[in-house]
Amino acid sequence: MTKILDMELFLSGVLTGSKVTQQRHLRQARIMQAAIQQRWQCDNPWTWQLKHVRWLLAQHLKDRSQATRYYYRLTSLLIWKRMGNTQL
Repeated sequence: MTKILDMELFLSGVLTGSKVTQQRHLRQARIMQAAIQQRWQCDNPWTWQLKHVRWLLAQHLKDRSQATRYYYRLTSLLIWKRMGNTQL
């Protein structure tokens, strides 16, 4: 059995802003990780593909408010930045 990736450690280099903002990004990243793990069996962002994040933003969060989806998009951009990708 593999160990689940620690999101706090994974995002520690790119988290900026207030403590509350950092905690929100970490909470949302963990929720994203759990949802993608449950649906696609991809347990960490290094194995995620663009289709996984698109599914999360379009389908998993479809009943959420625009503001919530916006904040999840910001968190996904942080994860993207952490992985060293500069373009979408």
